[in-house]
Amino acid sequence: MDSATSDPRTPAETRPASATRAPLGASADNGLKIVVVGGFGVGKTTMVRSVSEIRPLNTEETMTQAGESVDDISEVRGKTATTVAFDFGRITLDARNVLYLFGAPGQERFWFLWDRLFSGTLGAVVLVDTRRIDDSWYAIDRLEKHGTPFIVACNDFGGPGFPPEQVREALDLDPDVPLVRCDARSRASSKLVLITLVEHIQARYADPSRAPRQELV
Repeated sequence: MDSATSDPRTPAETRPASATRAPLGASADNGLKIVVVGGFGVGKTTMVRSVSEIRPLNTEETMTQAGESVDDISEVRGKTATTVAFDFGRITLDARNVLYLFGAPGQERFWFLWDRLFSGTLGAVVLVDTRRIDDSWYAIDRLEKHGTPFIVACNDFGGPGFPPEQVREALDLDPDVPLVRCDARSRASSKLVLITLVEHIQARYADPSRAPRQELV
């Protein structure tokens, strides 16, 4: 589901909003870098596309039969394209501050790019498909080693959900790491994910011992 073209559920609200927005300012004082990471096909490109106020930059290539021997596509049969470098979007917070949003590639063969993407990152969203929760371990491990604040967002692929305590235990999350549910196709839902991340970062830097814990609702 990293590619919106392979997601048959895409609703009207995820259409790019840039066509109806006023032109962006020429500059901003503070550019805040956020990275969306996670396993293959969890919806990273979809999230960047849904929330970006500009037409997002995508580095997608068509998936071919040659890649089937390298990438495990058994759980993402509907995908026709995949990110090979990163996705990029922008969100204006106010006249002086903007968020620069980077979506990382999910396949293991592109993980070497992650350390570069993490450089200068304010925080990260780990996007999770609870049907393939093991795919999220590497992202969490890398972020913890980098000391990068992050939250976990469980993308809604339909079907029964998992209780938050089960997800938290399966991912071995620290108690202060926020855990939320989202729909990466929805601009409103993706914005709430980013708001949760920003609030978590603010709390962590203000007083790490008092960072709020948030659960799935």
